[in-house]
Amino acid sequence: MIRDSVDHAGLRTESDGDGISVFGSSNLWFDHLSMSNCKDGLIDAIQGSTAITISNCHFTRHNDVMLFGASDAYAGDSIMQVTVAFNHFGRGLVQRMPRCRWGFFHVVNNDYTHWLMYAIGGSQHPTIISQGNRFIAPPNLAAKEVTKRDDAPQSEWKSWTWRSKGDLLMNGAFFVQSGSPSKNWKFSRLDMIKAKPGTFVPRLTRFSGSLDCKVGQRC
Repeated sequence: MIRDSVDHAGLRTESDGDGISVFGSSNLWFDHLSMSNCKDGLIDAIQGSTAITISNCHFTRHNDVMLFGASDAYAGDSIMQVTVAFNHFGRGLVQRMPRCRWGFFHVVNNDYTHWLMYAIGGSQHPTIISQGNRFIAPPNLAAKEVTKRDDAPQSEWKSWTWRSKGDLLMNGAFFVQSGSPSKNWKFSRLDMIKAKPGTFVPRLTRFSGSLDCKVGQRC
């Protein structure tokens, strides 16, 4: 199911190798998708796109999963607001679940059962709030860290607001937090999905992916 309530012109499928490419669009909801094996990203959103929700999806067998903001030089992506909720990041995924620039990103109650490099990354001081996710690290000792800051020294990224609340970290997974825990975000709790603890994730994501609907059946 793909729902675009505002700008159909900015929603592209199989654009430049992306499964879904969002360009300068807002008020988009991607729900119950099963995606794998695209030429570039599975879902990319760029050029000031905002008010995007990606929910109840199942992602497998891909390198660059999701990219939000394509350039460190494009400050127009500062308006970007994205919610990633109730998704299952499954077998054969490498990185970018998601990879963020500039904006505000709420990653809530997702199940990360596989990654080869890292799960959540970014550059250009994005605000990333990770709540109630389950992160199961791979056996590789060099890939236990959930997070990755690209091309920035610690003296710079230590002020970025990347917070982990109620996440379930398993098999040696660890989330490197940064920024002040008491910093006032520009969004209140009423603007964000209320997170369940990470222990609830298997139940919350058990129906992720495309729906198995038969002709004449309401899903």
